[in-house]
Amino acid sequence: MDQVIFYTRNQCQLCKEAMQLLTILQSEFSFEIIEKNIDESDELTEKYGLMIPVIEMNNEIIQYGQIDYFTLQSFLKK
Repeated sequence: MDQVIFYTRNQCQLCKEAMQLLTILQSEFSFEIIEKNIDESDELTEKYGLMIPVIEMNNEIIQYGQIDYFTLQSFLKK
């Protein structure tokens, strides 16, 4: 099963919306969501701090910041 890494942080409204989109897409495509809170890691905070939320699959960033359904869907169709 494919894994989607979802970088998030506390009190992030864009992150909540992105998680809702990922959950909806899970019903269409088979993948596991691995949520990583960047606030728990200085390294991740430094790397993704201004980009959150970040969605990554196969070591490739699919989208970050404002996440939209159609971009994610077209990537998952590949």
